[in-house]
Amino acid sequence: MAKRCQITGKTVMSGNNVSHANNRTRRRFLPNLQSTRMHSEVLNRQISLRVSTSAMRTVEKHGGLDAYLLQARNAELAVEARELKRKIAAAKLAK
Repeated sequence: MAKRCQITGKTVMSGNNVSHANNRTRRRFLPNLQSTRMHSEVLNRQISLRVSTSAMRTVEKHGGLDAYLLQARNAELAVEARELKRKIAAAKLAK
């Protein structure tokens, strides 16, 4: 499974461990990903996603998954989130 947030697209970063003697060795910074189910009020169903904890907090701050996706720009969303945003927008127009 890819180490990528399905909402924000946050992925693995790389950097250095730096010792007291200033020796540098490569390391990886992994995102804190959690599998979760979020409720979409417009689609009226639960959606299973693998998202970072920071993305969960952002979604809660904006008042839920639908509200967050509809206000977010497409450039800052991952591919899965863009598809979900398109479905939510279409369902909202149909109502």
